[in-house]
Amino acid sequence: MKTLKHIIYFLFVVSLNMAFGQDLLSHKTDFTKQDTLRGSITPERAWWDLTYYHLDIEVKPDEKFISGKNTIQYKVLEPHNVMQIDLQEPMQIIKVTQNDKELDVKHDGNAHFISLNEKQKKGDINSITVYYKGHPREAKRAPWDGGFSWKKDMNDKHFIATSCQGLGASVWWPNKDHMYDEVDSMLISVTNPKGLTNVSNGRLRKLEDLGDKVKSHWYVNNPINNYGVNVNIGDYVNFSEVYQGENGDLDMDYWVLSYNLDKAKAHFKDAPKMMKAFEHWFGPYPFYDDSFKLVEVPYLGMEHQSSVTYGNGYKKGYRGTDLSRTGWGLKFDFIIIHEAGHEWFANSITNKDIADMWIHESFTNYSENLYLDYYYGKEASADYVIGTRANIANDKPIIGQYDVNHEGSSDMYYKGGNMLHMLRQLIEDDELWRQILRGLNSKFYHKTVSTKEIEDYISEKTKKDLSAFFNQYLRDTRIPTLEYSIENNKLKFRYVNIVENFDMPIEVEIGDKKEWIFPKSSWQTINVESDEFKVDRDYYIYTKKV
Repeated sequence: MKTLKHIIYFLFVVSLNMAFGQDLLSHKTDFTKQDTLRGSITPERAWWDLTYYHLDIEVKPDEKFISGKNTIQYKVLEPHNVMQIDLQEPMQIIKVTQNDKELDVKHDGNAHFISLNEKQKKGDINSITVYYKGHPREAKRAPWDGGFSWKKDMNDKHFIATSCQGLGASVWWPNKDHMYDEVDSMLISVTNPKGLTNVSNGRLRKLEDLGDKVKSHWYVNNPINNYGVNVNIGDYVNFSEVYQGENGDLDMDYWVLSYNLDKAKAHFKDAPKMMKAFEHWFGPYPFYDDSFKLVEVPYLGMEHQSSVTYGNGYKKGYRGTDLSRTGWGLKFDFIIIHEAGHEWFANSITNKDIADMWIHESFTNYSENLYLDYYYGKEASADYVIGTRANIANDKPIIGQYDVNHEGSSDMYYKGGNMLHMLRQLIEDDELWRQILRGLNSKFYHKTVSTKEIEDYISEKTKKDLSAFFNQYLRDTRIPTLEYSIENNKLKFRYVNIVENFDMPIEVEIGDKKEWIFPKSSWQTINVESDEFKVDRDYYIYTKKV
């Protein structure tokens, strides 16, 4: 019978497994036309390539209302005359223009089909402007059930932020809302009441005084995914430092509520420590010319590109809790380390389809482990990642369904992190493993990728066929079980609960000796000198003596 303590802990783990962008999308099984329009590369998306956005909006906090326009510049890949733009209800498109002429728009739920009057010639760079307004969806449980967070700070001043991973950026601004096509650069112009400051992605180009309002212009000089775009409005103050990184001077800026300045100056020392560890493991920070920012928000946090949002209450761990229950999780601020890790995996390397979101979350979950490794050593990092196994549900595959905006299981965090930890053991050479991680960030720098591309790259560099390994841990819910027996100085063993051709070697202790064994689905037998047998803890498998 479960105690009250066990029940409370179970509910806590469930809440964690829904975090960091995991929402009800991951539990959906019945898909609609709207899911396909959102989640697939439709003909009305495929013929044009995003080159530039200028998002220009006014935010009215008292009314919880936004209005404005998005100018969408694109390159014609193939001649076509109908373009799909996404904007979710209750937001409304007022009109769409091209060369100052209003265009016909047909609405199908959250997808809007714009008929272009002028002939679209292959290779041309054209633009449309979408005017819109409305009361955007209010976040119910940001960031994993996102939208606009309309809050007040301790001084009763407006404290506003956006978050929309999974749900989609089209919840608050009109765009091509699919991960496969990132815009090359972007200008974000935000008008808000004077006395408040807006912080968005990239670098601040200009501030305009509009009487009782102020308008900020933030320029993003790198490709950016849609959900990475953000607006944060509050009574902010700023402090900064210059980090001497692999690619030279990196501006690191911190925007926090005015009354938290002293606290933040002490607590945010984890940020340059993070940068040092992750540049070691992953290579140079991917957005030097856009700077790195931590921005305080009224929710837990999110990996908005070059504008990482922070709401962990200036505590170590996850809101003061160690996710691994080993003590190591309290050595760092979880949100600073995890969300900043996404600058490499999510923002620079981005999944083409949200079904492959493990590329974002498994590597970033594993980055927590690597941070500990850098500062406290391999045993500490192993303690941590192995400790998080208690959070794994094994409820459904990590990879979701393609073309319908469907995330896989939240096991993409803890199970995915343990999968990568095992890969490190299989490679045996820590420097090769580091070069693989850095190589991923070099080869796929500022690109959208598929699971196959990541799998193929790692298999190529390790010179190992890892297809069955990835099938087992990404596409199946079963955990391999090693059945074994020891009789008459013979160890007999095999795998059960495995996918076809799964034959992962593992390290074991037999008596006082460590050695590798090579289990398969069929029984294998080796001679041993002891009946004491233990599988190395770094391997996420079950064992069963038969």
